[in-house]
Amino acid sequence: MWNDHCPDFGPWTLDIGLSIGTLDVGLFQIISRLMSESENLPFNFGGLNEAMSDFEHAQVLIWPVPFEKTVSYGVGTKDGPHAIIDASRNVELYDEEVGGETATIGIHTLPAIDADREADEMMPALYDEAQRLLKLGKFICMLGGEHSISAPVIKAHKDVYPNLSVLQIDAHADLRDQYDGTPHSHASIMRRVLEFCPAVQVGIRSLSAEEARVIPSLPTKVFYAKDIVGHTEWIEDAVAGLTEDVYLTIDVDGFDPSLIPTTGTPEPGGLMWYDVVLLIKKAAEKKRIVGMDVTELSTAPGNNSPSFLTAKLIYKTLGYIFGDLVPKIIA
Repeated sequence: MWNDHCPDFGPWTLDIGLSIGTLDVGLFQIISRLMSESENLPFNFGGLNEAMSDFEHAQVLIWPVPFEKTVSYGVGTKDGPHAIIDASRNVELYDEEVGGETATIGIHTLPAIDADREADEMMPALYDEAQRLLKLGKFICMLGGEHSISAPVIKAHKDVYPNLSVLQIDAHADLRDQYDGTPHSHASIMRRVLEFCPAVQVGIRSLSAEEARVIPSLPTKVFYAKDIVGHTEWIEDAVAGLTEDVYLTIDVDGFDPSLIPTTGTPEPGGLMWYDVVLLIKKAAEKKRIVGMDVTELSTAPGNNSPSFLTAKLIYKTLGYIFGDLVPKIIA
């Protein structure tokens, strides 16, 4: 029998001119065997079966938001959610730090939101939808898209968690009051966030004079990359600066471009893998991470590494947050 989990090929045609729909079952079985196991998996985060991805029982909602309207240099962030989900189907479900398969908590992938709108329309739409999703009592992990999408979703979390603070991992301060004529720019997202809750900003290594002047008057603590890369003692201070409830927002350009070159505004001198995961692990141990997003990933032909790193980062973060709920294979 043709594998029920195989993707629908549609009306593709082979070089010999025959439609796949007219070929016999034997050839279908040959094609199926030639495909890798991951290619046969469902197209959702983790490539999860129905038991692990069922909406009703899922603890986590993966929310794709392919919005890209205010980017100012490189483009392609609208392709980020699809690339992350595709790469996640090749991430091992067992996590050696957790001692089990994090996916057993239930991870449901939502359909991508309609993102073909201007920023002035998109931001209130995201706020409304985030409010609706939060009422379901599930953990939201939003996939961007450009970083501007984070502000309204964080605001919706603030409505539910009044003592919220934000942990931002990023190369850029994102504290301009507006950029390119809009207050909803990817360069202004943290300025909008600081209007309603405090933040700790980590990995910063690019900001304007305007931003540098205003930082002392804002409710934020900045950990510059120049002071923390290659060290770990700063992590305790960063986590201590957060409130009990934390929203985690990750712009992938916080990583050094040797790890993630495929982002709109890459900056040299960034964080490495273990810098980031150790920070998130400690934050999850000492605080309560109540929501998260990952933004600004784009793609490049022939380089799947950034997408895979991003997918694994999300999965590992969920393991840190929900590890106590994961059945242990090895204690």
